[in-house]
Amino acid sequence: MKLVAPLNAFGRADLAIAGGKGANLGELVRNAFPVPDGFVVTTHAYELVTRGGDPRVSSEQVELPEDVRQAITGAYARLGGGPVAVRSSATAEDLPGAAFAGQQDTYLNVVGEQALLDAVRRCWGSLWTERAVAYRARLGIDDAGVRIAVVVQSMVEAEVAGVMFTADPVTGDRAQLVIDASSGLGEAVVSGLVTPDHYVLDARGRIDFTPGRREVVIRSAAGGGVIRESGDQARARRQTDSEAGKRQADSGAAKRQADSEAGESAGRPAGGGAGEWAGRLPDAVVAELGRLGRGVAAHFGRPQDIEWAYAGGRLHLLQARPMTALPPPPVGRLNPVQRRLATVLLEYLPVRPYPIDMSTWVPYGPAGLMRNVLGSFGVRRAFDGFLQEEDEVVHRLLPPAPKPAPKVLAAPFLVLAKAMRYDPARWTQDRRFHDYLAAIEALRARDLRAMPWAELLRVPRQALALVSPVADLRVDYLPGTGLALLRLLVAVRLLGRRELFADLLHGARTRTTDTNRALERLAEVARRTGALEPGPPPAEFADALAAFLDEYGHRETASPILVTPPTWADAPEVVLDLVKVLAAGSPARKEPDGALEPLLAHPLLRRSKRRRALITRWVEAARAGVAFREDSHFYFTMPQPVLRRSLLELGRRLRDAGVLAAPEDVFHLRMAELEEIEDVATLRGADAERLRETVGRRALKREELSGMRLIDPAAVFPPADTGDALLTGAPAGGGTATGPVKVIVKPADFGRLAAGDVLVCPYTNPSWTPLFQHAAAVVVDTGGAASHAAIVAREYGIPAVMGTGTGTSVLAEGQLVTVNGDTGTVRDAATGAATSAATSSGSGTGAGAS
Repeated sequence: MKLVAPLNAFGRADLAIAGGKGANLGELVRNAFPVPDGFVVTTHAYELVTRGGDPRVSSEQVELPEDVRQAITGAYARLGGGPVAVRSSATAEDLPGAAFAGQQDTYLNVVGEQALLDAVRRCWGSLWTERAVAYRARLGIDDAGVRIAVVVQSMVEAEVAGVMFTADPVTGDRAQLVIDASSGLGEAVVSGLVTPDHYVLDARGRIDFTPGRREVVIRSAAGGGVIRESGDQARARRQTDSEAGKRQADSGAAKRQADSEAGESAGRPAGGGAGEWAGRLPDAVVAELGRLGRGVAAHFGRPQDIEWAYAGGRLHLLQARPMTALPPPPVGRLNPVQRRLATVLLEYLPVRPYPIDMSTWVPYGPAGLMRNVLGSFGVRRAFDGFLQEEDEVVHRLLPPAPKPAPKVLAAPFLVLAKAMRYDPARWTQDRRFHDYLAAIEALRARDLRAMPWAELLRVPRQALALVSPVADLRVDYLPGTGLALLRLLVAVRLLGRRELFADLLHGARTRTTDTNRALERLAEVARRTGALEPGPPPAEFADALAAFLDEYGHRETASPILVTPPTWADAPEVVLDLVKVLAAGSPARKEPDGALEPLLAHPLLRRSKRRRALITRWVEAARAGVAFREDSHFYFTMPQPVLRRSLLELGRRLRDAGVLAAPEDVFHLRMAELEEIEDVATLRGADAERLRETVGRRALKREELSGMRLIDPAAVFPPADTGDALLTGAPAGGGTATGPVKVIVKPADFGRLAAGDVLVCPYTNPSWTPLFQHAAAVVVDTGGAASHAAIVAREYGIPAVMGTGTGTSVLAEGQLVTVNGDTGTVRDAATGAATSAATSSGSGTGAGAS
């Protein structure tokens, strides 16, 4: 229970007693990094002072107990009694995910015992400033558990100082080291008072330099504290000091004058002694900073944010903490296969996965299914490791690079054999499918709330086990789908009618079209009964909604490969928003066989009844394949709501036991960690605290990453020459249409769409497609021509442009644009109308699709 101890008494494991800053600095001292001497006033001293009173008041105003006073002043005397820097070091700062930069106080050039004691008190009090309390509240950190230590170090009278990042904070490139520097104390750089000199040091030691402006210089004042000068004042003072030095020089000082001039040419102050830097840091100093920075990052195992100072020819490290809000490393150049997979994965991952996702639905759901399908035909590593974690939280999407195994040589024969045996048009007659539905119904019927803990704990694995039969069905029936699509594509190419291929795939009944038409019927009930008016819904509508959710409620709102986002049944307000949109008017649907008649009118087919019948069968087979892909997805996701409800029930019981703050906090845990809990009723002490700490740590990391993309869209959708277009993307068919932009970023925004709007969104999935019935056109950041969105957009005959990468950020709400689904362009309406008139004879340019 030490009140004060030297820095080298602490290491990274001593957060609770030394705070984040003290623990990190002690770790650096122990490993021989150049850190100024100092000591830590521990959290025990803070607890002793605030015990029994309001810490917001007593930490600053109470008279220090004699033992605390003597411990601090004694350590100060042993340090030499000169000027010191006094820095706050809270237990919830300088952590991965919670830097607390600038939230607690620092005092520089503190001189004398009384000034030191006052500075320590003020540091304690800074734990309770409005900004610090608000910052902790935003991160969900409980005030009751926070303590504060204080670091006291010998003052470094810096000639130049600043901040060093051991990774590029903008791009996330771990191979680049970024240094900001300016004259005087580093506070000017840290506080943003100056435009600093900027150095970028790459892995080969090359330095890119951008000079700053040195608008302000902060330096130590005589007797304590600091003074702030403008850049002009600092330069004038340097000139005066230099002239004074020269006047005092005698005739025997020629060598000293030569040394001074040499130092000035290298950027050193000419007046001798401590001062401000006058020029660019020498390359050798930058290189040494880089060596130290990379050494610190390697020691802590992560990129670091380091404050440093240079004085008297020596570098000093004043502070080191993990870099926060650091983007993931650039993925580099993706090959065509990686880009194709990334377009799919980006559409499936609009939100960051939780740890529970990574240990349940990600490996077992659609992504795991496709891995198994491709693996069965000899393609390895198709979806292995595509989500990378940092501090046990997903921080990066790295598109996989599939590798062929020897089995791939037999793949054509396997595909052909399965295509001959398993007809996608008959897949619902397969006994395995009926067994699967029966097992789903049995699991759905179980009462989760009535189960004892041990039985409830088995339900997630039981839900995951149900997906294997559907994976087997996909392995067997997808070859027939692929063969039917390939056969039709070759046929229309040979006939010179390639442009009809996408439209020919319409017409098959799918569970997606069933869903959308059921929504239309629900909207009609809402219109007829006045269900959308304020007040309780009429019984007829309530019954219709319940029946709809029973049939279709397992549809995802955000992602089919994650378990944490709610389904329609979990978030019925999403369905109600869709109903409001659909109830506003009647949709216009394209004729499903609109492309078949033009194809059959081809001269080679018109003269042969047998050929027309053959082509018709091929079209029907291709449509059946598309329906199989859509419908197997629909049924494959049916275990997901049971899995989600079982996890939330586990979370509810952990909340009731006082372990979690809310049932949803269970998402921060992994399935294996839950399975280690033998009985929630007996979960106490260290085990409960360990779970709370794990949840809190991962929640902080998730908050840190909240503004970060999993991957830079430009890596997946490389910027293209757009000409006079605002955007370009993958053409998904449907002609042209003009309308005002409506940016919809999440299901909660569905109700904002009005008939005739151009729907602009970051991603889509089947739950978004009912909106297409009233949109003039669709523009999507992700996805491709084969995505669910593109298929349904073509069904409704509206233009769709997929994979724009930046549509939601480039297009403004209400902006009038023309979308061309045939060329994959989005233009300003005036430009789009002119282009359409010149290139698309007969295309519509009103608020609708041609």
